[in-house]
Amino acid sequence: MKQNIVHVALVVKDYDEAIDFYVNKLKFELLEDSYQAEQDKRWVVVAPPNSHGVALLLAKASKPEQAPFIGNQAGGRVFLFLNTDDFWRDYEHMKAIGIHFIREPKEQPYGTVAVFEDLYGNRWDLLQLNPDHPMANR
Repeated sequence: MKQNIVHVALVVKDYDEAIDFYVNKLKFELLEDSYQAEQDKRWVVVAPPNSHGVALLLAKASKPEQAPFIGNQAGGRVFLFLNTDDFWRDYEHMKAIGIHFIREPKEQPYGTVAVFEDLYGNRWDLLQLNPDHPMANR
């Protein structure tokens, strides 16, 4: 049996501002942006460059009960983990363009990590896993 998690939905306030953040600041690729007329919404999918794993589905909050989850999808915990092949390159780029880091870089047994917030306040780990980590080459 082979299965994969293909998308993770990320609740956003606005499609275009979310695309701007992920594509223009984090340098993600816009994989799809299509209008779904039957549901009057857009299907917006982004992923890190050269990624072959999970992609983010940017899902605009469409009901009042969804709005409180914008920026708080994990109740204040780190929600997503962005692994990179060059931590310091990406960290310095992100700092230079104003990405807010709430935890500075730290060497851990599994690799180098820092915590940043996206445009809505969701927390992310920017990390570079050590080569011997089981997830390093996935």
